[in-house]
Amino acid sequence: MEISFATESLEDWNGSLLVIGLVEENLEKQLVPLKKRFGELLLRSIEKKKFTGKSKEIASYQLIDDSLEKLVLIGLGKPENLVLNELRNASSIGAKESLGTNGKMGIYFPWTLFNKDSASKAVAEAALLSFFKDVRFLSSPEVKSIPSGIDLIGLPNSNKDFLKSIIPVCNGVGLARELVGAPANMLTPAELANTAALLAREKNCQLKILEKKDCLKEGMGAYLAVCQGSDLDPKFIHLTYKPDGQILRKLVLIGKGLTFDSGGYNLKVGASQIEMMKFDMGGSAAVLGTAKAIIELKPKEVEVHFIIAACENMVNGSAVHPGDIIEASNGKTIEINNTDAEGRLTLADALVYASKLQPDAIVDLATLTGACVVALGDEIAGLWTGNDSLAKGLISAANDAGEGLWRMPLYQPYKDGLKSLLADLKNTGPRQGGSITAALFLKEFVDESIPWAHIDIAGPVWSDKGRGINPAGATGYGVRTLINWICNQE
Repeated sequence: MEISFATESLEDWNGSLLVIGLVEENLEKQLVPLKKRFGELLLRSIEKKKFTGKSKEIASYQLIDDSLEKLVLIGLGKPENLVLNELRNASSIGAKESLGTNGKMGIYFPWTLFNKDSASKAVAEAALLSFFKDVRFLSSPEVKSIPSGIDLIGLPNSNKDFLKSIIPVCNGVGLARELVGAPANMLTPAELANTAALLAREKNCQLKILEKKDCLKEGMGAYLAVCQGSDLDPKFIHLTYKPDGQILRKLVLIGKGLTFDSGGYNLKVGASQIEMMKFDMGGSAAVLGTAKAIIELKPKEVEVHFIIAACENMVNGSAVHPGDIIEASNGKTIEINNTDAEGRLTLADALVYASKLQPDAIVDLATLTGACVVALGDEIAGLWTGNDSLAKGLISAANDAGEGLWRMPLYQPYKDGLKSLLADLKNTGPRQGGSITAALFLKEFVDESIPWAHIDIAGPVWSDKGRGINPAGATGYGVRTLINWICNQE
């Protein structure tokens, strides 16, 4: 799909669908261009519908006109309360109204109220992502046509090159959504590795897969303990993007890669949603989605490593027992007091491995704790880091992406909850502050000289009913934040 800045004015633009965003103020003045094009009849109809421009208010008109098939007016609310996410949501509504059309979709919003580059990027991304629908597993999917292109109207002097990044970013989000949405019988650790292998075929990429025997040599006892009850072999994935020319920064992204989490002998029961534990690899999906976009965008002077300790957490006679003591690859011993706190065990060895690369920063993403969902709900991820500069960069990147991210405390006194009578530490602490003790556990496996951040995405990785630009199901959370962080660093 082509995305472009329209050269025509609002009065002259032709296509299948025209989407116009209107604020809840001076509506008559905003409607002047429509009056010129469609006459008083449309204005009387708008007045009859009592459209005032309130947030998410919609007025839709099917037109009998060779120059335009459909007109959709969307309320944006009061201008003083207008934020980029309001534009994203309005763009998403417009995109859904366009389903079934074949020609171009035009979007006209009050660009002057925003930085035009940020606004046009947000609106175009939102429209593209709203067209996503996962129909891979339907025998007879109902597929509606989508517009042939998107014209952003009212931005004639904008830099066209700015739009080139939008499709790669949306491709990355789409890949993450597909990975999270795939069931565990189809997305196995081996299939996750195959996805990385497909990405690695592109120039500037290298791939290293550590098999079980390789992980044994590395001493990855924490990671291997998690998967010892599964019939499927683990796959430790290390994908690297290296740009042409000099490299000024080296970054590592780590994604939790539990393709299915039964809970082990601490079996998930009751309201634990065991049937949804296919999304426990949401962190790895975000990392591979980011990799896809970065490979297409080809940022200069930055080397990025994408690491996933992929496996299943299953139950059989070989599975790890509650109470077992294991040793991670940095020599720390861990008493497993809960086999359902397995993600942090896989991440522990991944963090040790990443630290050996001596990068400028490490960021891990994981669907790690239900406690984070309790604290922040299902639209905001939690961020833990002891580095203020890294926190600022990630929060800024998330804000630009419209993805909720909130910094949480690495409260050191809570580390006492991880004390074990027999080992260096336990893998879980008290129920209270569970997302904090999880982050403190991970911190034990990172080189203290390296800036590190942990992002718990257990809430926003999935949406049961859909919200904003995200469909029901996998959201692809984290991809746009990570891309912004990688590409916008100085």
